[in-house]
Amino acid sequence: MQEFILEFEQVDYNYPNTKNKALNGLTLKIPTGKKCALIGQNGCGKTTLFLLCNGLYQPNSGRILWKKRPIDYNRKSLIQLRQKVGLIFQDPEQQLVASTVEEDISYGLCNLGLPETEIKARVEQALVEFGLTELAQRPVHHMSLGQKKRVSIADVMVLQPELLLLDEPTAYLDKLHTYNLMTTLKKIHSSGTTILMASHDFDLVYRWADWVFVMGDGKLLLEGKPAEIFNQREIIEELRLEIPLIHEMVSTLELIDEKAVLQKLKQQISNQFRF
Repeated sequence: MQEFILEFEQVDYNYPNTKNKALNGLTLKIPTGKKCALIGQNGCGKTTLFLLCNGLYQPNSGRILWKKRPIDYNRKSLIQLRQKVGLIFQDPEQQLVASTVEEDISYGLCNLGLPETEIKARVEQALVEFGLTELAQRPVHHMSLGQKKRVSIADVMVLQPELLLLDEPTAYLDKLHTYNLMTTLKKIHSSGTTILMASHDFDLVYRWADWVFVMGDGKLLLEGKPAEIFNQREIIEELRLEIPLIHEMVSTLELIDEKAVLQKLKQQISNQFRF
């Protein structure tokens, strides 16, 4: 039976001094251990959902449950939650706070008040795991965008979260850096981390995700396996989203194959009833 690591139950959220709801009765369950993708037009509520996931925002109504227990919004509980739910922003500049790579990775651990020996060991491990050892003393502002994204992931993963949230992680990356990032995410997932990624790269979503959520107007509109979602062409096009090219190709090949099978069957029937 599928378990869920984080659940939204009829969640509403309004930004201050706005009338429209950013989330409008959202009910959504993130399956434990899966690679999940979140898609939808800009303004549909994806980023708001992420900020609610780790307690940066608190819902106006409804409940958010972590492993079946409602989130508490006291300081101690939120610190614990943010160790378990790691959030990586689209722009790594929002996340990098220290002067060097090594200092930046150690920042969150220092805030937890861990022993210095443990901090050093975990930072060294993160530098190795994310290929940052040679950049340990590099000033953060001297790094490329791809390198900064890698550091921002290391910043979060050094806290050993159980759920990793990524908001448009491949935005502005070239093919090489995108490939390197996805390789890193594969390692993270294989270590047991559940991943939820918001993306406008639907070809990547189709190839990568186990499960896809489709949002619109602050609500969950569709969910399912990638092929199931993109087979619902009318709904996807009505939402002004794209059908992945790879899905189009697979569908075309299946149609060609189906026609070939039917033609062969017709020929067999015809031969059988010939005089």
